[in-house]
This record gives sequence, C-alpha cells and structure tokens, in this order.
Amino acid sequence: MKVGYLGPEATFTHGAVQAFFSGKESIPYATIPDCMDAVAKGEITCAVVPLENAIEGSVNITIDYLVHEQPLHIVGEIAVPIKQHLAVHPINADNWRNVERVLSHPHALAQCHKFLHTYVHGAVLEQMTSTSAGAKYVAEHEGECIAAVCNEFAVEHYGLQIVAHDIHTYKGNYTRFIILAKGEEALSHAFIPYTGEKSTWMITLPFNQAGALHQVLSAFSWRKLNLSKIESRPMKTGLGNYFFLIDVEQTWDEVLMRGAKEELEALGCGVTIIGRYSCYVLHTEMENSPSM
Repeated sequence: MKVGYLGPEATFTHGAVQAFFSGKESIPYATIPDCMDAVAKGEITCAVVPLENAIEGSVNITIDYLVHEQPLHIVGEIAVPIKQHLAVHPINADNWRNVERVLSHPHALAQCHKFLHTYVHGAVLEQMTSTSAGAKYVAEHEGECIAAVCNEFAVEHYGLQIVAHDIHTYKGNYTRFIILAKGEEALSHAFIPYTGEKSTWMITLPFNQAGALHQVLSAFSWRKLNLSKIESRPMKTGLGNYFFLIDVEQTWDEVLMRGAKEELEALGCGVTIIGRYSCYVLHTEMENSPSM
C-alpha cells in the first residue's frame, strides 16, 4: 500500500498518516489536488488530506476538488489534535523573545495570534506553505534570529527546540483528515480510538423551489438520522447556485438511508453519497506511531 498526503514531511497531515498507516510507504505531495490526482491515476492506494479545522472551518479546496474535479470516495476519517508550539534553532533558545520573524502556515499564525501579539509583538509574521516548511527554514538558517510555529513532530524532525508550548489561543482544536480512495470499502484500525460511523452526502436542490432545504432536512429528521454537519458551497455555475454537503452520523442502514435518498430524489434533488466510513480520533500528536 502507498499512501499519499499533503506534504511536506512533519506536517500534521504526515502525523495522521504515520499514526494510521504505520509501516506503510507514504509519499508527500505539494498540493491537495496533487494528492487526489495521484489516487485517480493509481500512483497511490489512498490519500490523506485535511477537510475541516475546529477553529478555521472547512478546507474549501478539498471539498471543491472532490466535488468538481476528482470524484473519489471517502473511506475513513481521522481527527487529530492541533497543538502549536513556538520553536527556534537551539543556538537561539535564550534569545527567543527577540526573534525578528515568525514563520508558519497562515492558519497556524492565526490560531496563535494572542500569544504572538503578547510575547513577540515586534516580530514579522511570515506565511509559509505549511507549519513544517517554517520549521525547515528555521533549521536551515541558524544565523538568523527567527522562530517557527509548528508541531512536536516538526521540532523533532528538524532538530529545533521548543521555547513555548501550546501557544494556540483556543484549546480543544482538532482537524478532521479524510482518507480518499477509488473504491468504496471503508478502512479500519484496531488501535486508534474509534468514534463511530458516518456518511457524507452531496445534495443539489431543485431550482427556485420554496422550502426545498426544509424538505431535505425533514427527510432525515423524521427518520431520526442525526446530522453532524451541513454546509453549502457554490456550484460554480452562477450566482445563487449551491450544493450542500451533509454528514449523517450513523451506521449505514439500507432501509433508512436508502429511503431518505429515494425521498430526496422524488423531491427533485440530486443526491450523491461521497463516502460511508469509520471515524477515529488521536488523543496525542504522535499516538501509536513508533516510526516517528
């Protein structure tokens, strides 16, 4: 098995891959579309990409590319705790409050804005393609008084030193990563905590029909199917044209689920089941990942 992921090495995505697919060959890709294209071409068995962050919200490129460009199947979900740390080259550990630049992914910088504003207020915040890219740059420029916002994996990987732990403004921050494959068979894991089953539906509404969304929700409601998320995204066909992504938190039931799908189609809705899959959660960044 070959597993692709949004690189480079030592990102949160890489950590999720190492935890779930320990011992399997993993290949980093520069972008989310690159990961998904590699699955479609058969270069890799599956890909792990971010879908949603508890603070920053949905990763739109993942949703849009999955819906509009590369219709793969979601075969698993991994929720990973996002813990950000301020790290420097070891020779600058005693002088970290005077850093001139702090490098990281823009989401990470935003998640740590309160700490950065308070403790390194004069530093320039410099955006990088990933938290790992920031850590790599700091490791390669020991002569500069700079720091990175990154995870423990990147700190270890690039030989940095953490000078401030858990600097993110909001605690309890998680990112949902999805596993994408050509086939529909869900993946399972014996050692990572299992949190339940889920299916993701893409629904388009009949054009200009009053109350259509209410009817869609009712099809789930009276069957007592719990929805954990509903989100709208543009169809890219004109203003006001949207599709909806709905997550149903329940084991797939041929009677209830098929009945809901048939009812929605009878209402004139377009319905595509993007995935039926098992969900898992890591409690630490490096859980069950001895290869890290």
